[in-house]
Amino acid sequence: MRIYISADIEGVCGSTHWDECSKDKSDYSEFQKQMTAEVAAACKGAFAAGAKEIVVQDAHASARNMKHGDLPEGVKLIRGWAGNPKAMVQELDNSFDALMCIGYHSRAASSGNPLAHTMRGSYIDHIKINGEFASEFSLHGIYAATMEVPTILVSGDVALCDEVKMINDNITTVAVKEGVGDSTVNIHPKEAIQKIWQAAESALQGDLKQCLLPTSDQYNVEIRFKKHQQAYNASFFPGCELTDPQTITFTTKEFFEVLRMIQFVIK
Repeated sequence: MRIYISADIEGVCGSTHWDECSKDKSDYSEFQKQMTAEVAAACKGAFAAGAKEIVVQDAHASARNMKHGDLPEGVKLIRGWAGNPKAMVQELDNSFDALMCIGYHSRAASSGNPLAHTMRGSYIDHIKINGEFASEFSLHGIYAATMEVPTILVSGDVALCDEVKMINDNITTVAVKEGVGDSTVNIHPKEAIQKIWQAAESALQGDLKQCLLPTSDQYNVEIRFKKHQQAYNASFFPGCELTDPQTITFTTKEFFEVLRMIQFVIK
């Protein structure tokens, strides 16, 4: 089995403030370590279940967070951003058997995490696809599904895990914390690591295709920006329409075109 793991930091156990997610802040190292440990746990669980190859995408901020040497031997790590519209799942294709999302977080326009956002938190009020709010999980999970790659495991905050179960109840989730206002209520970091290890091993049992996210014949996208200047600028991308001073819409039959549009309008 070939497994792809996409990793973020705002959904790891304990992370609560932006300072804890920024390389230039003194609080960062603790959560860099936890991010790496949670991903390592998912890798160990996958290997225990029979995975032969694992590719990990460091998908937070600079994409240069995790310490490769702390991951199991045999794991390939993608560091930095190539500029590919696939973004948080760069290099994902139909040669992979499954996708895992570790350290993910609840969406923009959600109260599920003090760090809730979708793609660029400083720019985006919300993204909707076919009338439903989109998270970084759903954006990349839908793309994976168009490649026939199921998303089998998601770890992060309670609100994200609830979203995952509403979309496809077959996907295994591990809630490591719950957002309450500007705070988080967390399980113990070592417990989070153990739960993710066990969940990764368990999730690879059975019919993985039951975990595919639903796809559509057409994708109607709405992006609401925080500033009208951003929406005006984005409206000039081919196919985008300015529907009010802060909102653009875009329609396509190919989900990759959704990701391509996001790549260029969210700068």
